[in-house]
Formats: sequence, structure tokens, C-alpha cells
Amino acid sequence: MAKVTSEELGIEPIGKLLVKQAVPASIGILVMSLNVLVDSIFVGNWIGSIAIAAINVVLPVSFFIAALGMAIGIGGASIISRALGADNKEKALKTFGNQITLTLLVTITMVTVGLYFVDTLIPAFGGKGAIFEPAKIYYVIVLYGVPFLALCMMGNAVIRAEGKPKFAMMAMIIPSIGNLILDYVFIYLLDWGMHGAAWATTAGYLLCFGYIFYFFLSKNSELKPSLTHLGLDFPILKEMGSLGFVTLARQAVTSIIYLLLNNILFSLGGEALVAVYAIIGRMLMFALFPVFGVTQGFLPIAGFNYGAHKFERVKESIYTAIKYAALVATLVFIILMVFPADIASLFLSDRPDLPLKDKETNAFVLEHAPLAMRLVFAATPIIALQLIGSAYFQAIGKAVPALLLTLTRQGFFFIPLILLLPNFLGELGVWLSFPIADVLATIVTGIYLWKEVHYKLTPTN
Repeated sequence: MAKVTSEELGIEPIGKLLVKQAVPASIGILVMSLNVLVDSIFVGNWIGSIAIAAINVVLPVSFFIAALGMAIGIGGASIISRALGADNKEKALKTFGNQITLTLLVTITMVTVGLYFVDTLIPAFGGKGAIFEPAKIYYVIVLYGVPFLALCMMGNAVIRAEGKPKFAMMAMIIPSIGNLILDYVFIYLLDWGMHGAAWATTAGYLLCFGYIFYFFLSKNSELKPSLTHLGLDFPILKEMGSLGFVTLARQAVTSIIYLLLNNILFSLGGEALVAVYAIIGRMLMFALFPVFGVTQGFLPIAGFNYGAHKFERVKESIYTAIKYAALVATLVFIILMVFPADIASLFLSDRPDLPLKDKETNAFVLEHAPLAMRLVFAATPIIALQLIGSAYFQAIGKAVPALLLTLTRQGFFFIPLILLLPNFLGELGVWLSFPIADVLATIVTGIYLWKEVHYKLTPTN
């Protein structure tokens, strides 16, 4: 593989550069999303639909702790991209060193707390009734691997900040494929049930960590921090924290949404309706992978060129990213509108020896999932503007607007909607909350981004 340098972010044509950055990111996210999707299909077919609901209950807790690593990674990556653009490599090294130290301190502490309160957290996130026991099994095992996942998410963001998207892609592909292979071995061949699903996931985290550790030790990385760079530096921590808090706040709100939705849906339709949302949640992770890929590819381009004061290139990167992301989002929308029942059926077992309870749950899911999926993804073609808009402010180091725009959809609109609409419309109110929040958040983000582009991003800035 030819050596790639971060300087290319400020030289190559934006369209070509975005494709170069976004395609590996999309492939990596695709494989990672396929991992989650196929993992759920394996669990649903080999263990049962209640097992899918159990994993859905655990995800917000483990993902929140892992999101601490993501927040530190993206917050620091913004600093690193701008530092490399300004030819300040020492600041980039110091930032990376602080990311490593902070990730270890925070995630190990959070995992310890998470394990201590296991019997309280699982029911709080909807792990009630038949869901509790399989959720607890999965939760405890997966939480042991979450610090490694956090380090992976932090390291992946730094790899992108260096302008090395192919390596970042491989960091997602290797553990995903490993997880799927181990799913087959642990669940199907060895019949370990939920224990097998959990250990396969944890092993995937370890594989990812191993590859990222190798990358930074190899000649492929420009960042080789020494022990002195690991010492915490308050100004860097403050800047990293303000930018990383955007990502952390987004994941915190996501965890709150999981908590609310799992409990609201359980009260409306029991474990079966939670299983419907579990399938929808997997599709939210999987179906939008190309949109998230464009967003990930956009971040280092915008950050580097902003740091280099190349504002015309920044504007061009915004327009190009929105155009590309909107195109792929529309294609995803068409597929989901046409084949919702076929997609839902992939997650459900049709074994003749299936217990009656599981057959009833599967029938309920097949009846309710298609309409739910169509409503949840109804506003998909317009979400590109909201995602790119909020990502832009994070890329250039403007923490407050980045935070507000990131929280617009989920925090300011979606949570009030799911607390209000189900009281009048029941289950339908839950699913309608998704597209309404998407439309409102996109309008707000569009107005804010338009002002930024037309009044701030000028060649004289």
C-alpha cells in the first residue's frame, strides 16, 4: 500500500478526495453494520427472538461506555486534523497521547461501575420478564471487552485524522469478520447460546484493538507519541472535552432513547414489541452505512482545510458531501420502502420445532415490523443535511453549535415526541416520532449551516 500523507487533504480535488475518504469509511461501516445485522440474524435463528431483544437492552449501556472512547477520539481527531493542517505536529502528538491516557482512565472506571450496578441497570433499560436473564449473561461478558472497544473507537478516529481511511476501514473489517466466524463456532457448533454470542462479540473487540495497536507501532502512522506525551495536558483536555462532549452527549441521548423506547414499547406490547424495535434498531445501524461513511470521510477534509485556512475548499467539501450523502440516502429509502417485510423475516427463525411462545412472538413481529420500518425511515432522503451540518461544526472545532445541532433531532425533538405521541396514538405514535423529528432537525440545521457558509466561510476570514 502506497504511503499516504495528511497533506493530500489540502491538495487533491474535493470530489476525488471525498470519494477516497468516504468509500473506505463506508466499506468499514458496512462490514461493521453487517456484523451487527448478521449477528442478530444468527441470534434470532439459533437462540430466539427474545435473545435479540435482550441484546437490544444491553447495547445502550455498553455503547455508552464505548462512546466515551469515541468522544475522546473524535474530539482529539478534530484537534489533530487542524494541527496537521497548520503543520504543528507536536500538538498532534500531545493530543494523541492524552487521548490514550484519558480513554483508559475513564472507560475502566465506567466498566467497574457498570458491573457493580448490573442488576439495576438491565431492568431500567427494559430488561424485564423473559428478557432479564439472557440480557444479564450478554451484558457481563461484553462489558469486559468494552475498554478495548473504546480504545478502538478512539484510535480509529485518529487514523482518519491522519488521512489514512483504508487502514481505518481494515480496523472495522477484521473484528467484524472474526465476530461472525466465532458466532458460528460458539452459537451454532458449540451451542453456547447467549454466552457464545457475548464471547464472539468480545473477541471481535480484541481483534480490533490488536490491529489498531499494530498500525500505530508500524511505519504507516505519522503519530508516534512518547511517554512524555501521555501526561495529561489541561488546555488540550479542555479543547478535546468540549468537542468530544458533542459525541458523548449524542450517545448519552441515544442511551436515554433506548431506555425510554424499550420501556414504552414493553408497556404497549410486551417483549414482542421490544423485539420489533430491536430489528428496527439494527436497520438504523446497517441501512444508513453509506451516509455515515460520507460523514466520516467529510470530517478530516473539513478539519484539515479549515486549519489551513482554505475556506473555499471547506465550502466545496460541505456541498459535495451533502450531495453524495443525499443520493445514497435516497437509494436506501427506496429499498426499505419496498422490502420491509422481507427484511424483518430475515431475523426470525422458521424452524418447525420452535416453541409456541416463540412462534407467537415471530408472528407479532412480522405483522408490526413492516409499517414500523416504513415510518421510521420515511424522512431518510433529507437526513444528509442534518448529519453533514452537525459534523461540520465539530470538524472545525466549534463545540457549542456542534453540540446543539447534534442534540436537535434526538434530544430537542425526538424525546418530547415519544413521551407525548404514544399517549394519543399508542404504538403508531412511537414510529411517527422518528420522521417528524428528522424533518424538524433538518430544517434547523439547514438554516444554521446556510448562515455559516454565507457569512463566515469567505476567503478573507
